[in-house]
Amino acid sequence: MTELTALPNIGLTLAKQLQAVAIMTPEQLKATGSKAAFAAIREVNPHACIQLLYSLQGAIENRTYSQLAPATREDLKQYFRSLS
Repeated sequence: MTELTALPNIGLTLAKQLQAVAIMTPEQLKATGSKAAFAAIREVNPHACIQLLYSLQGAIENRTYSQLAPATREDLKQYFRSLS
């Protein structure tokens, strides 16, 4: 778990959610991608919000979610809306 929590935006709670969907390392998160990881988490936690999606993408890019490019944020926002 310490490997996951070393990433930006990944605290203990999100690390546990990732582990619950068999994502144990930063490499697995990167290989899975933020959208697929979010979809998997949402299956076990239907209340997962867009902030979690932004956090996952930021972790993959090794930056805080507030530093995501506007185009990336918009793409993630469209994806999140498509799930509703």
